[in-house]
Amino acid sequence: MTQPLLTLPYLIRPATVDDAEAYARTHVAALHEAYEHIMPPEYHEYYDAELPAIIERRRAAFEEAEGTSGSARSWLACDDGGPVGIATSGPGRDEDRPDFELHHLYTLRSTHGTGLGQRLLDTAIGTRAAYLWILDDNPRAERFYLRNGFVPDGTRMLCGPTWHHKPMFRMHRPDQPG
Repeated sequence: MTQPLLTLPYLIRPATVDDAEAYARTHVAALHEAYEHIMPPEYHEYYDAELPAIIERRRAAFEEAEGTSGSARSWLACDDGGPVGIATSGPGRDEDRPDFELHHLYTLRSTHGTGLGQRLLDTAIGTRAAYLWILDDNPRAERFYLRNGFVPDGTRMLCGPTWHHKPMFRMHRPDQPG
Protein backbone atom coordinates (compact mmCIF):
# COMPACT_ATOMS: atom_id res chain seq x y z
CA MET A 1 0.00 0.00 0.00
CA THR A 2 1.35 3.42 -0.94
CA GLN A 3 1.67 6.06 1.73
CA PRO A 4 -0.18 9.35 1.03
CA LEU A 5 1.93 12.35 0.11
CA LEU A 6 2.68 14.52 3.12
CA THR A 7 1.90 18.17 2.48
CA LEU A 8 3.36 20.48 5.07
CA PRO A 9 1.65 23.76 6.01
CA TYR A 10 3.91 26.26 4.28
CA LEU A 11 3.22 29.95 4.59
CA ILE A 12 3.70 31.83 1.31
CA ARG A 13 3.75 35.60 1.61
CA PRO A 14 5.05 38.61 -0.30
CA ALA A 15 8.72 39.21 0.43
CA THR A 16 9.60 42.55 2.03
CA VAL A 17 12.79 44.54 2.45
CA ASP A 18 13.21 42.86 5.84
CA ASP A 19 13.31 39.49 4.03
CA ALA A 20 16.18 40.38 1.70
CA GLU A 21 18.82 38.36 3.54
CA ALA A 22 16.61 35.30 4.08
CA TYR A 23 15.47 35.43 0.45
CA ALA A 24 19.03 35.70 -0.88
CA ARG A 25 20.33 32.91 1.38
CA THR A 26 17.46 30.63 0.34
CA HIS A 27 18.07 31.48 -3.30
CA VAL A 28 21.77 30.61 -3.12
CA ALA A 29 21.11 27.39 -1.16
CA ALA A 30 18.53 26.35 -3.75
CA LEU A 31 20.91 27.17 -6.63
CA HIS A 32 23.47 24.84 -5.09
CA GLU A 33 20.92 22.04 -4.76
CA ALA A 34 19.26 22.51 -8.14
CA TYR A 35 22.44 22.76 -10.17
CA GLU A 36 24.93 20.53 -8.39
CA HIS A 37 24.72 18.08 -11.33
CA ILE A 38 24.97 20.78 -14.02
CA MET A 39 27.39 23.45 -12.79
CA PRO A 40 31.09 23.23 -12.01
CA PRO A 41 32.47 23.91 -8.50
CA GLU A 42 33.46 27.46 -9.56
CA TYR A 43 29.81 28.36 -10.03
CA HIS A 44 29.00 27.38 -6.45
CA GLU A 45 32.11 29.11 -5.09
CA TYR A 46 31.13 32.30 -6.93
CA TYR A 47 27.64 32.38 -5.40
CA ASP A 48 28.98 31.68 -1.90
CA ALA A 49 31.50 34.53 -2.23
CA GLU A 50 28.94 36.85 -3.82
CA LEU A 51 26.25 36.31 -1.15
CA PRO A 52 26.75 39.67 0.67
CA ALA A 53 26.38 41.54 -2.63
CA ILE A 54 23.36 39.43 -3.60
CA ILE A 55 21.71 40.34 -0.29
CA GLU A 56 22.27 44.04 -0.96
CA ARG A 57 20.96 43.79 -4.54
CA ARG A 58 17.88 41.94 -3.30
CA ARG A 59 17.32 44.59 -0.60
CA ALA A 60 17.55 47.36 -3.22
CA ALA A 61 15.15 45.52 -5.54
CA PHE A 62 12.63 45.01 -2.73
CA GLU A 63 12.88 48.69 -1.74
CA GLU A 64 12.31 49.77 -5.33
CA ALA A 65 9.34 47.40 -5.77
CA GLU A 66 7.55 48.44 -2.55
CA GLY A 67 4.48 50.41 -3.46
CA THR A 68 5.21 50.21 -7.18
CA SER A 69 2.68 48.57 -9.42
CA GLY A 70 3.88 46.94 -12.60
CA SER A 71 7.22 45.81 -11.18
CA ALA A 72 8.39 42.32 -10.31
CA ARG A 73 6.91 40.76 -7.17
CA SER A 74 8.66 38.25 -4.95
CA TRP A 75 7.35 35.63 -2.56
CA LEU A 76 8.93 33.80 0.33
CA ALA A 77 7.73 30.35 1.44
CA CYS A 78 8.42 29.37 5.04
CA ASP A 79 7.85 26.43 7.33
CA ASP A 80 8.39 26.37 11.08
CA GLY A 81 12.16 26.27 10.52
CA GLY A 82 12.36 29.30 8.24
CA PRO A 83 12.48 30.00 4.49
CA VAL A 84 12.29 26.99 2.17
CA GLY A 85 11.26 28.50 -1.17
CA ILE A 86 11.22 31.66 -3.25
CA ALA A 87 9.67 32.99 -6.44
CA THR A 88 9.77 36.22 -8.42
CA SER A 89 7.57 37.13 -11.37
CA GLY A 90 6.59 40.25 -13.24
CA PRO A 91 6.43 41.96 -16.59
CA GLY A 92 8.32 40.17 -19.34
CA ARG A 93 11.88 41.26 -19.99
CA ASP A 94 12.22 39.75 -23.48
CA GLU A 95 11.45 42.16 -26.32
CA ASP A 96 9.80 39.46 -28.43
CA ARG A 97 7.67 38.18 -25.54
CA PRO A 98 6.46 41.16 -23.52
CA ASP A 99 3.87 39.20 -21.54
CA PHE A 100 4.29 37.96 -17.97
CA GLU A 101 7.52 36.23 -16.88
CA LEU A 102 8.36 33.82 -14.10
CA HIS A 103 11.82 35.16 -13.31
CA HIS A 104 12.65 32.28 -10.98
CA LEU A 105 11.13 29.74 -8.63
CA TYR A 106 13.19 27.59 -6.27
CA THR A 107 12.35 25.31 -3.39
CA LEU A 108 14.82 23.54 -1.15
CA ARG A 109 15.26 19.83 -1.77
CA SER A 110 13.73 19.01 1.61
CA THR A 111 10.37 20.26 0.27
CA HIS A 112 10.36 18.38 -3.05
CA GLY A 113 7.23 16.30 -3.46
CA THR A 114 5.19 18.29 -0.93
CA GLY A 115 3.32 20.51 -3.39
CA LEU A 116 5.19 23.66 -2.37
CA GLY A 117 6.56 24.28 -5.87
CA GLN A 118 3.03 24.12 -7.26
CA ARG A 119 1.73 26.50 -4.62
CA LEU A 120 4.55 28.96 -5.34
CA LEU A 121 3.90 28.78 -9.09
CA ASP A 122 0.17 29.33 -8.56
CA THR A 123 0.94 32.30 -6.31
CA ALA A 124 3.55 33.83 -8.61
CA ILE A 125 1.70 33.63 -11.94
CA GLY A 126 -1.81 32.35 -11.30
CA THR A 127 -3.55 31.26 -14.49
CA ARG A 128 -2.16 33.98 -16.75
CA ALA A 129 -0.07 33.44 -19.85
CA ALA A 130 3.59 33.45 -18.91
CA TYR A 131 7.06 32.40 -19.97
CA LEU A 132 10.28 31.34 -18.26
CA TRP A 133 13.83 30.26 -19.03
CA ILE A 134 15.20 26.86 -18.03
CA LEU A 135 18.68 25.36 -18.22
CA ASP A 136 19.22 22.36 -20.44
CA ASP A 137 19.74 19.08 -18.58
CA ASN A 138 17.27 20.00 -15.83
CA PRO A 139 14.64 17.25 -16.25
CA ARG A 140 12.90 17.68 -12.89
CA ALA A 141 12.16 21.37 -13.56
CA GLU A 142 11.21 20.68 -17.17
CA ARG A 143 8.69 17.99 -16.14
CA PHE A 144 7.21 20.37 -13.54
CA TYR A 145 6.67 23.14 -16.07
CA LEU A 146 5.34 20.77 -18.76
CA ARG A 147 2.76 19.51 -16.21
CA ASN A 148 1.74 23.14 -15.75
CA GLY A 149 1.07 23.78 -19.44
CA PHE A 150 4.42 25.27 -20.47
CA VAL A 151 5.98 24.16 -23.75
CA PRO A 152 9.29 25.11 -25.37
CA ASP A 153 8.74 27.98 -27.79
CA GLY A 154 11.85 27.30 -29.86
CA THR A 155 13.96 30.14 -28.42
CA ARG A 156 17.37 29.11 -27.11
CA MET A 157 20.46 30.95 -25.96
CA LEU A 158 23.58 30.59 -23.86
CA CYS A 159 23.78 31.90 -20.32
CA GLY A 160 26.41 34.49 -19.46
CA PRO A 161 29.81 33.83 -17.89
CA THR A 162 28.52 33.56 -14.30
CA TRP A 163 26.44 30.59 -15.48
CA HIS A 164 29.38 29.19 -17.50
CA HIS A 165 27.69 29.77 -20.86
CA LYS A 166 25.35 26.82 -20.31
CA PRO A 167 22.55 26.46 -22.87
CA MET A 168 18.99 27.29 -21.88
CA PHE A 169 15.62 27.42 -23.58
CA ARG A 170 12.43 29.36 -23.14
CA MET A 171 9.05 27.84 -22.28
CA HIS A 172 5.68 29.56 -22.62
CA ARG A 173 2.09 28.78 -21.76
CA PRO A 174 -1.16 30.48 -22.75
CA ASP A 175 -3.76 31.66 -20.25
CA GLN A 176 -5.04 28.72 -18.23
CA PRO A 177 -8.72 28.10 -17.65
CA GLY A 178 -10.19 29.29 -14.33
